[in-house]
Amino acid sequence: MFNPMIGMPQGLEWLVILAIVVLVFGAAKLPDLARSSGQALRIFKTETKGLRDEDDDQKTPEQREIETREQAAGDARSDTSGEVLRERRDDTTA
Repeated sequence: MFNPMIGMPQGLEWLVILAIVVLVFGAAKLPDLARSSGQALRIFKTETKGLRDEDDDQKTPEQREIETREQAAGDARSDTSGEVLRERRDDTTA
């Protein structure tokens, strides 16, 4: 069952958490800890962006062709926004 008392910490809980962090790490090491955490996050972001860019570079020609066809089909659909497309049929098929 869901207990509404368990959730995100409110004002006083944040102060208690901050006091515990200061006691564990010490006030002098907190700026270094924050700085190294920020650097780690920046490195992580650049690496994930690099991986996404590499994925685009490593696509096979077939994958690139499929993507261009899908884009062209999407553009064609948007060009005929008000027009009705009709299929041309011959009488040889049932």
